[in-house]
Amino acid sequence: QVQLVESGGGLVQAGGSLRLSCVASGRTLNWPTIGWFRQAPGKEREFVGSITWTGGIIHYGDFVKGRFTISRDTAKNTMTLQMNSLKPEDTAVYFCAAGPFRLGAMREANEYKYWGQGTQVTVSS
Repeated sequence: QVQLVESGGGLVQAGGSLRLSCVASGRTLNWPTIGWFRQAPGKEREFVGSITWTGGIIHYGDFVKGRFTISRDTAKNTMTLQMNSLKPEDTAVYFCAAGPFRLGAMREANEYKYWGQGTQVTVSS
């Protein structure tokens, strides 16, 4: 199993920045892809981006357009989502998830096995 704990959410004004963290523990080597998803009220869970623990292979969701950056610190088992130029439409609960290794991007929520509890991000206009 893998345990995931997100932190760093909060309230920010449009144009501001937030830095989310996801700390992983457990059998992380068996589930080497860590993805970020978000879910706004009444909407489906949306792929934000992903990174692999080994090799640091990164994929981003289509809407990101350079505003978000994913990184990892393997020594601390931590993945970070840096979000800049935030917009009100970025308001959502943000989740990290652990999944198997794939050569391509894993953009679907059902490809991931373990999930964190989520952290709320609210962007005011």
